[in-house]
Amino acid sequence: MRRTVALMLALLLALVALGACGRSAPEGELTVYVAVPLSGFQANGGQTVLGGARLRAEQANLQGGVLGRRIVVEAVDDEADSDVATDVAQTVVQDLAGGKDVLGIIGHYNSGQTLAAMRIYDGAGVNVVTPTASNITLTDLGYRNFFRVNATDETQGRIDAEFLVNTLGARRVAVVHLDDDYGNGLRDLIVDNLELLGAEVAADIVIEEAAERHDAAVAEVQRVQPDAVFLAAYETEGYVLLPQLREAGVSVPFLASDACFLSALIDESGPAAEGAYVSGFTPSPATAVDDKWVSQYQAVEQRNPDTYSIVGYMAMDVLIRAAQQAKTTDADRLGEAIRRLDYEGLAARIAYDEQGDLQDQKVYVFQVREGQFVQVAP
Repeated sequence: MRRTVALMLALLLALVALGACGRSAPEGELTVYVAVPLSGFQANGGQTVLGGARLRAEQANLQGGVLGRRIVVEAVDDEADSDVATDVAQTVVQDLAGGKDVLGIIGHYNSGQTLAAMRIYDGAGVNVVTPTASNITLTDLGYRNFFRVNATDETQGRIDAEFLVNTLGARRVAVVHLDDDYGNGLRDLIVDNLELLGAEVAADIVIEEAAERHDAAVAEVQRVQPDAVFLAAYETEGYVLLPQLREAGVSVPFLASDACFLSALIDESGPAAEGAYVSGFTPSPATAVDDKWVSQYQAVEQRNPDTYSIVGYMAMDVLIRAAQQAKTTDADRLGEAIRRLDYEGLAARIAYDEQGDLQDQKVYVFQVREGQFVQVAP
């Protein structure tokens, strides 16, 4: 009798657990590659993208997977290097040619690596959703298998210039940027928009990626005495340049681009971060997600979410929803399904134009206040 009761109890618990999942366990696998920097100076950003993608995949798997198949997230490290990104893309395409079932690619993180990899992915029978790459060339090239969940630098350049001139009252702006696809592309757009608004570019300063100091840039900013400083670079440059400027007595407003919108900018800059501005493509996690989402993320990643966790999640969500609507993983039909999507995502409306850009692009501006990013625009 005891054995019978125990058996019935075990069966009941199993049924309850299955009911909690809502659907039967998935059979078979579908791979989603997440191609981002996972080592080196940009590893933090890449890891947070990966965390968001993993969370959305885990949620889908608990609900029966995609078309009855389990999503497997395969992380690949492009090291923030375009040559490595090309190698990564070639490996993915080889896997596809070998018959591997691939739902899509989330990546790459930087515009330069994405541009390099798309030359390989184009025509390879796989859809690519970038969480962060913002260079306008990516969609101008006309790839039918490329999509973003973030705004482009065209939108960012306009919004940031308007904030500098109309909100901060800057008439002379020092533009500091990296000499790469992202830095140069955003530099061109911010300069064009500043000039359209009647402002002057007081200095056009190139800095080295991941340098330990930016003495020459600081000296040039001191020399031209601008009303504001704009930085088109990553957080690794932001948290070096910003303290140096403040130590040198440069107290004018500082606005950094989206690639600096990570907690590392605050953590590594220390007190110098207070009052600085940064633009971003999503609201901060504090306002975009609730405590339940944060707890789920922590359970998957054993760390707190950061800003790019949101876009990683959104990119995976695009692939999942499109496959569910198309009822197939065929790349061409999946790509068309992505173009037909129209829904409110975690932090943005997801609806695409013919080029694969979001129809409704958002750029937010935050200020660091008491060690936190506080949204100040819109």
